[in-house]
Amino acid sequence: MTRPGTGPDRVASAAHGLTGVVDAGAFLARLVRLDPAAPVRLRPAGAAGRVALWARLPWQVLVVRTVAGGAADGVVDDVTVAAAELLAELERGGTRLPTRRDAQWRWPLPPARSQPVEVLPAAELRRIADAAAGALRTASEQGVAGRAVGQRALRDALLDHVAVVVTPDGPPVPPVEVSQRLVQGLVRMGFLGAAGPAAAADEPAVQVRVAGRWVGLVGPYGATWLQKATDLAVTPLATRPNG
Repeated sequence: MTRPGTGPDRVASAAHGLTGVVDAGAFLARLVRLDPAAPVRLRPAGAAGRVALWARLPWQVLVVRTVAGGAADGVVDDVTVAAAELLAELERGGTRLPTRRDAQWRWPLPPARSQPVEVLPAAELRRIADAAAGALRTASEQGVAGRAVGQRALRDALLDHVAVVVTPDGPPVPPVEVSQRLVQGLVRMGFLGAAGPAAAADEPAVQVRVAGRWVGLVGPYGATWLQKATDLAVTPLATRPNG
């Protein structure tokens, strides 16, 4: 599904407007390693001089990092380009916006307003991510219950695992399930910052947030969002006589 109001891909004549080149480059470099063909969407971030970089990881979570930037007139356009092309432009010190590829963005974004429901230690999320990676290696090498299982099936099963269940105090928020997909996105995109004993002592916490049917993890350097599956009701068709 393409965004309303977008036309065919076209060559841009504008500058990308990003001034937080180091932050943007770190985001794009990790994204391109995970998906070399990924598009990235640049949007106004709700504050002057800030741009939100949105992307979708191969395991269906959206990731976003807000960096410094903006158009010369103070108005940031909503554009989609190839992440690899924008990264290459930043690495060469260029300011040109790569060819617009707006039609490649096919996913909804979470609502702008979200509600915090819990705070989790960053170290615990690292531990959860590391445990999942270890389980995947063990299952790949030894199988499950003595039976070999395909790598993709193992990966999908681990990603679908609910890593954390948050039970907020009182209504109106029901229990919130934080899947391994969100945790892996947060860790693998570097949104927790550098790991190690020196960083563990003063690591900031991670917020669990909800926005409608979306669940998000908001770390110090970016956020991951996943839309909960819509409940579907199956209604049998009424029988019809022949003829």
